[in-house]
Amino acid sequence: MTLTIRRAYPVLIILYLALTLAGCATTTANLPPEVPAMHTVSEIGDDFVTIKTAKGPVKLEDPWVGYNRSIYKFNYNFDKYVFLPIVNTYEFIAPTVVQTGVSNFFNNIAEIRTLYNSLLQGKGQKSLTTLERFATNSTIGILGLFDPATGFGMKRQNEDFGQTLGYYDVGTGPYFVLPILGPGTVRSAGGFAVDTGVHAGIKSALDIPNWNIWGNENTGTAVVNVASVFKAIDNRHQEPFRYHDSGYPFEYELVKFLYAQSRELQVMK
Repeated sequence: MTLTIRRAYPVLIILYLALTLAGCATTTANLPPEVPAMHTVSEIGDDFVTIKTAKGPVKLEDPWVGYNRSIYKFNYNFDKYVFLPIVNTYEFIAPTVVQTGVSNFFNNIAEIRTLYNSLLQGKGQKSLTTLERFATNSTIGILGLFDPATGFGMKRQNEDFGQTLGYYDVGTGPYFVLPILGPGTVRSAGGFAVDTGVHAGIKSALDIPNWNIWGNENTGTAVVNVASVFKAIDNRHQEPFRYHDSGYPFEYELVKFLYAQSRELQVMK
């Protein structure tokens, strides 16, 4: 077993570097699948979109539109020729029950991010629900492989540090498309960096990479890398968005608007 892992390690590292980034935020922003109602030219332009916030309409600027469009194109090609083929292979090989279990497991781990961000925002009820979900699914749900909490009426919440910054009225900053990760803003990118740092800190505190597994201390790192790859694949598996699937002639502007508006709605919840 140890020999097999060592031989597979270089391949896993390559996948890890390419996919772990996407695994933390492959959202292409958790975009809603439906196309919004028609908007006027004054609301949506090449270098801006106007979105509704708690304080009224706000114009989100896109000063790096040339760069953002080029990264958007890169993301489309990466998704089409690298990421989705891997995801499709996973969906073909793994039975549905396995896919569901993997999704449940990683969604359960994500409850930690939602918990501390809910606490930072002073959202007591959401914090309590998230803690109850995590405790229920980690025990009755066998380390999160099953999701009995939803069946018990505990609805899954979603909070990240980008939303926490928005809760405290930190401005969105300019629109910013990240390689592989997809659409974002300066605020959401900063929030992602903080959440990633917390995630790394937790792994370091638990000393997971140095766990002695199968009698070999080096296999701990390999297991962490394999888990990170599966997390990335599962995140993309759960994300329904597909580039250029809508047939909308101005998809870049549409995605920018949907991303920005959906993020503001999340902040206002």
